Formats: sequence, C-alpha cells, structure tokens
Amino acid sequence: MLALQTNLWKNWYSYSPTDNHLNTEACTAYKLSSLVGLALTPSGGVCEIAFRSDRSLSDAAEVPCMSVLDVSAHLESAEHRAQTVSATSVAQHEFDIPAAPILLPKGPWKAIEGSVNAPKGFKAQGMAGGLRASGPKADLALIVADKDAVAAGVFTTNVMCAAPVLYCKQVLAKNKPARAVLINAGQANAATGDAGYEDCLKSAEAVAKELGIETDQVLIESTGVIGRRIKLQALLDSVPKLVSKLGSSAEDAHHAAVGITTTDLVSKSAAIEIDIQGKKVRIGGIAKGSGMIHPNMATLLSVITTDANVDPSLWHTILLHGVQKSFNQITVDGDTSTNDTCIGLASGAAGNDIIKHSTSEAAQKLEAAVTALLQGLAKSIAWDGEGATCLLEVTALGAPDDRAAAKIARSIAASSLTKAAIFGHDPNWGRIACAAGYSGVKFNQNNLRVKLGDIVLMEKGQPLEFDTKAASQYLTGVTADHGTCKIEVSVGSDHGHGTAWGCDLSYKYVEINAEYTT
Repeated sequence: MLALQTNLWKNWYSYSPTDNHLNTEACTAYKLSSLVGLALTPSGGVCEIAFRSDRSLSDAAEVPCMSVLDVSAHLESAEHRAQTVSATSVAQHEFDIPAAPILLPKGPWKAIEGSVNAPKGFKAQGMAGGLRASGPKADLALIVADKDAVAAGVFTTNVMCAAPVLYCKQVLAKNKPARAVLINAGQANAATGDAGYEDCLKSAEAVAKELGIETDQVLIESTGVIGRRIKLQALLDSVPKLVSKLGSSAEDAHHAAVGITTTDLVSKSAAIEIDIQGKKVRIGGIAKGSGMIHPNMATLLSVITTDANVDPSLWHTILLHGVQKSFNQITVDGDTSTNDTCIGLASGAAGNDIIKHSTSEAAQKLEAAVTALLQGLAKSIAWDGEGATCLLEVTALGAPDDRAAAKIARSIAASSLTKAAIFGHDPNWGRIACAAGYSGVKFNQNNLRVKLGDIVLMEKGQPLEFDTKAASQYLTGVTADHGTCKIEVSVGSDHGHGTAWGCDLSYKYVEINAEYTT
C-alpha cells in the first residue's frame, strides 16, 4: 500500500510506498489524473509519488490508499501525447521536490536520463548554502566542463538587467572558452549597482580558485528577489564544498536542477540523444521558472550542455534560434524578468567532425535537437506557472509566415482574460478572437477559425452553435488533471505556423505574488 507521508506545499502531497515497487516502465508517465511526479530509487523502485489535490489535507489526514498495482494500471493507461522522462531519485531533504513532466516534441531523438550530465565532459552539483530566506531547499548549483567548452548565451532584453547578466555578456564578448556556470537562488542581484557587480566578480573568482581556472571562464546566473544582493559570505563559504561534491551522475544533475528553483513547485530538466555524422550526440539541460514569465528571452534561467563538436559562432546561432522557438514562446504573467539567461556549453567530446556551416545536415540536426530540448523545458515551465492548473498550448495556422503565426499564438497565450476563462472552465471564444485581433498581425476576420480541443467554436469569422456543456467539461478535465488545454486558430490559407505555451490564471497566482516578500 501507499501511505501519506508529507504535505509538501499547499495542495501538493507526497505518497511513499511501504512495500512494493512500481516497475520502471510505468514510472515514465506523468500525465495522469492528479499524479504529477515520481522519484525513482537507483534500483528503479519508487521512493516518492507527488500529487496535487483541490482540497486541503493535513499531514495526518486519512485518505484512501492505492495499491501499487492500482497506480501501475493508472500509469499504463495514461495517454502519452509526447515523450516523457522519469524523475530522478531524491536523496536528501534539500532536494526534496518532484521533477516536472518534460513534454518533448517527437523527432529523430530519444529521451535519456542525466540532464546536464548526460553529454560527455560535464559534472554538476547543487547544495543548500543558506542563501534562501528560509527552508532547507538547495539554493546553489554548479555545472562544470572537464575541459574548455564552447560557450554562448542569450539574455533578457529588460533595460534593468541584473549584475550577472552584465557580467556574462562581458565575459562572452571575449569569445573565450568557458568552464563553469554558477547559479544562486534567493537573491536576484538586480538593481544592486556596482556593489552587485562586484559580488559577481567575487563569486566567479571563488569558483575559479577552487577549479584552478581563470575567472573569466566562470559564468554566473542569479534568481530571487530583485533589489537584493547575493548573500556573498554564505556563497563563498559554500563554494569549496560545492566543488568537492561535483559528480557526473543523473542524481548530481538533479541536485543542480533543484538548486536553481525559487517559487517553482517542481524542478525542470531533460536530456536527449541523436545520431549526427555517425556519432551519438547528447544534449541536456536544466531550467527554472514559474512566475515573471513572458516572451522576450527568456524569462527564466537555463543551462544547456552538449558534447557536439560545433563552431563557436554557429553554436550561438543554434542556441538563439532554439530560444526563439521555445523560451520566447512561453508566457505566464506578462512580466519580463531582469535576470533572464540561457547559457549553452559544448564540450566537443562526442567525437564528431566540427560542425561549421548552418546549411549542413549536421547543423540542421543539431539545431532541431537543441530546439526540441528547449521546447520540452519551456513547456514544463509554463506547466508549472504560479498557481496554474493546466498547461495552455496555442497553435496559429494560415498566417503569412511563421513569425506572424508565432506572434498570434503568443498574443492568445498571454491574454489574461483567456487564461482566466480557462481556469473558470468558460469556453469564451470571444476572448480568443479578441487576442488574435490585437496581436499586431493583420488578417481578414472573415477567415478566422477557433477550435478548443476538438470542438470548433468559430468558422469563417462566424460563431457556431456548439455544445457549451461539452466545451466546459473539456476545460474541467484538463484543469483537474493538470493537463494540456489546446487552442487552435486559423487566420487564412497561407503556410505560416506557430505555437506558444502558457497556463491558466488562478486565484492562487495573486496570492503567491501578493505575499512574495512578506
């Protein structure tokens, strides 16, 4: 039987098996009823199952227990709309949060374990260094390349960019190889002036000293409360221990993924493998983000690793294109962060011939795989939007080009009225049509088609008679399961296609952000 173990957060709970184990195959599914994550033991057994409930339960509440076989059957019958990756084992209390579902698009790649440690030539670790205001959760992460790695970055466009963003831009402008990325949670180190920048330098110097590398081979990312400097002494005291614990296992990578979270209820990580030039090339990544999410690069923190051998200039282009089709296509609340950073490191350890030309088959394969990984991470961020009860996926068709279609999709995904209607199970197609209309893309309104799930609500600019109850039940179902609400709009007969992701807007979002620093 499964016994209720702990109350992790409001409306989030954890079961732990007291006798049997679930089989590994069953553990690879996430999109099922109220279950949201599984933590695997190294032997493939289950040490924790996290789930969400609409009702509040106390730690000692008596709830119906499920047998392991019941859960297995439920897992095996769940609908798989995309490849998913199972959660990594949770070893210590400081890493005790579930992993997010990673919904990778289908393609010539396969999902694998290990996230940033899956590619050859990398180590990672996370730890609790005392930087958070309270709680035992890890707040530091370090990703290190064994040898010099090609580095690239994409950053926020917010004029009030944080000290670590300014620092990373200056370091990457030197076009030197990088060796490490240090990330802290708790303080954003944004709007902190020259003192905040000095904190970045001292943090990089401490990591460089422990690793025996140059300071400008260390990149820095920060997340947390804006206007607050890093708790520098706590960070400096933690660096030697963090470096000493670096490892190449999937568990080590998971620790790093947890160490960068803030209001996230789940960690986000993924890895894939693809054949390029007859070599197995791996790409892994971790990301964080739950609130202050809006398209404009990248509204989050992320580190991507690969063992592909790739030209530095091309690697930057590939990362930029991938971000444009993933992180720049998600929105939670319309706020673009001061700290948005996506760093990509390429070790070259896969042994393929160097990829130089963007038009080559190898470059196109690598870009497609990087984009797929980033989209998986992006969707998990939207799925975990603050207060969210579902992932919103908006597809726009028939636009003059892909850029126009993406703009329409983003506009709908960002519409507060549309998001609120989804939370309220209201199939209000007028809000969808309105958001498409103010997207900035011109189209003939008589060509507009709107579909919610499989239900067509509008055709050729005219509202249709539809089963309102069935449409509302569709929304009720996806929000109850923390599933995916799919909206599709068509604005013409051209070939432009674009997709954006977001989430619904609930009462909980206001509660979280009204009390963020208090």
